[in-house]
Amino acid sequence: MIEQTITPVTHDLGAFEVRRALPARTRSMVGPFIFVDQFGPGSMDIGKGMDVRPHPHINLATVTWLFQGAIDHRDSLGSFSTIRPGQVNLMTAGRGIVHSERSPAAERAKGPQLYGMQTWLALPDGREEIDPAFEEKRDLPVIEDSSSKAIVIMGELWGSRAPTTTYADTIYAEIVLGPQGAIPIEAEADERALMLVGGEAEVDDTPLGLYTLTVLKPGAAMTVRSGKGARVMLLGGEAFTTKRTAWWNFVSSSKERIEQAKEDWRAGRFPTVPGDEEEHIPLPERPKTVTYP
Repeated sequence: MIEQTITPVTHDLGAFEVRRALPARTRSMVGPFIFVDQFGPGSMDIGKGMDVRPHPHINLATVTWLFQGAIDHRDSLGSFSTIRPGQVNLMTAGRGIVHSERSPAAERAKGPQLYGMQTWLALPDGREEIDPAFEEKRDLPVIEDSSSKAIVIMGELWGSRAPTTTYADTIYAEIVLGPQGAIPIEAEADERALMLVGGEAEVDDTPLGLYTLTVLKPGAAMTVRSGKGARVMLLGGEAFTTKRTAWWNFVSSSKERIEQAKEDWRAGRFPTVPGDEEEHIPLPERPKTVTYP
């Protein structure tokens, strides 16, 4: 029932680790998901914080989901949002957007904690260059019984649909299992994967590796269960027939479009972020995020 397992590349940032499962050498996407980062749990010293300076994106949508902590989001549309657990932030880059992510002042004062997920969704053919947009959603469907709970972050699962905008068919959920908890994994999506981010769990008697992206075989109904308790992310959706390329923070079906975005960022042609105009991340020579031939 398991199609593939992907061990993420781990980057140690000192206070916490970031684990990048996609893009990988062996696989670029699961459904529309082309970038999957899991970070933490970790704690920073009092007065310290996370500071991701302004940087650009094109032809994708970013999805931020926290289990613990808080992040201040600002973008070139003028959006400001403090992301907290239970709230999904969806930023659509489309033809181009710039944003920053920093620890709030209140978090720095007590020593920030960070534990969560950042994922990118490739935009489908014909919609890559749509207008940039931003939304936050808090009223998300919750499915629960005495031993399990699931939050539907995007798409439709277990008979409930999240209010979050989707551009291609997308499923995304956080599953929290108590001792002896179990929940079915529906078979309708073209592509599906699970990531165990805490505790111990198995899918149809196959143990899930901690932080491993476990890609499930299409079309098979399965059950994820835990003896002692676990937190598991479910993600996937529509399989793309047109190849997407990722280079740094840019994703596109056109390599020429990515080259144009590089030049635009070098030349300062992207918009600035109101309230965070003083800094930016320069274009790297060798980015850590790339798709492979």
